Amino acid sequence: MADLESVDCVAERPMHRVDHENNSDLALRVVAIDDDEQHLKFIATLLSQDNVVVFTSPDSQTGLNLVHAKHPQLVIVDLVMPGMSGMDLLQRIVDFDPAIEVILLTGHYSSESAVEAIQKGACDYLNKPVQAEKLQERVDSLLSELRNRQHCLELENALLDKYQFAAMVGRSAPMLETFRRIRRVAQHFRTVLITGETGTGKELAAKALHEMSPVASGPFVACNCSALVETLAESELFGHVKGAFTGAVQDRAGIFETANGGTVLLDEVGELSPAAQAKLLRVLQNQEIQRVGSPSVRRVDVRVIAATHRDLRAMIKEQRFREDLFYRLSMVHITLPTLLERKEDLPMLQQHFIKRFAAQYGKPVRGITRRAQSLLSRYPWPGNIRELENVLGNACMMTDGEAVDIEDLPEYIRHTEPSEISPEGTVATLDEVERAHVCRVLESLAGNKVRAAELLGISRAKLYRILADSDLENSGVG
Repeated sequence: MADLESVDCVAERPMHRVDHENNSDLALRVVAIDDDEQHLKFIATLLSQDNVVVFTSPDSQTGLNLVHAKHPQLVIVDLVMPGMSGMDLLQRIVDFDPAIEVILLTGHYSSESAVEAIQKGACDYLNKPVQAEKLQERVDSLLSELRNRQHCLELENALLDKYQFAAMVGRSAPMLETFRRIRRVAQHFRTVLITGETGTGKELAAKALHEMSPVASGPFVACNCSALVETLAESELFGHVKGAFTGAVQDRAGIFETANGGTVLLDEVGELSPAAQAKLLRVLQNQEIQRVGSPSVRRVDVRVIAATHRDLRAMIKEQRFREDLFYRLSMVHITLPTLLERKEDLPMLQQHFIKRFAAQYGKPVRGITRRAQSLLSRYPWPGNIRELENVLGNACMMTDGEAVDIEDLPEYIRHTEPSEISPEGTVATLDEVERAHVCRVLESLAGNKVRAAELLGISRAKLYRILADSDLENSGVG
């Protein structure tokens, strides 16, 4: 135990500070708040040791300001103080960051106030004068937990580096198989078909194929076919000459010419019109394009990756997609798993996105609370990785603490039903789950379809199709 004289009393009262290894990530930051300054000095002296930084304040408001400024892992609060009571201060601290451990001190112990303190989020409730051994034991326990947490973060970051493939993250069996297939075909492919639900990372897989290919130094051009206006789709893909149609005031190269010497990604290829499909087939067969309005052809050297969330074989049977084009595109076929099929990747993905968004927003967010993690693990994720990315991006933007907590998550996730199985035991179909989920999201956003599409990680066109297919558009939702 340090001598009383070793306590560093800062000139600007009312704060005392003991600082050993202040720059260490392993330092335990403690804020002690008590209107009895002698007791504050006792706590500061008691806790004075390596890896512990103590800040003290003799009033509630200054103490709360310290909590906001220093983001401590532990706060020690006297129950009875002028102004804001210890119980009110506890509530304010828990609201600010539920991950902070709070110990309440009182000279008037009662079982009722102890129960209330624990219910409000206190980790302990100690009688004054504080037993040095008990407080020291609690601090040692938190230091040990902090070291373990830091060690876990280091391991998680090491795993992120080890299991990051291009911009994709995963260590589940389906993802490791996906990485293996991408490595094997990247050097040799001319065409690849990538299928998977919306938000599973089809564009990331396409970029990985391009970056590992011999044309990695060439352009990578992505085209969202579902966003193409049907009358202008051919012009966008293959270009046009001046005067080819109203508004064509000059010659313009299309996507295939722009990507010459590189790779084209045709996202949502199933949305192409029959005419555009026919012209695409010619490009794949002859490696040449014809601009709209031009009689001449131009040679292009382009690798083509097509992606879709649709069942193209079913579309062939319905005569909505060309069978010969399908076989040209699917010489190599990669199917991406849903997030539910790779659920063991969820903790790693959470850490990946939190790390990225914390840096992007300049926030001190280092992880996610266990209860928030538990809630996210029970959520069905119909929007897959893109929805997870959007949810955690918003959470990192909103949180003021060091860990994303339940309160930082969208309302529709906080109110997720634990199961999509009805009381009668019948299991909802995927379409029914999707419609119900879209309904919940729209209701939580007061019908804002633009915001709902962003949060779900889908295009507005996809959202409107879901609404139209389920007759939600006319039901008052949105």
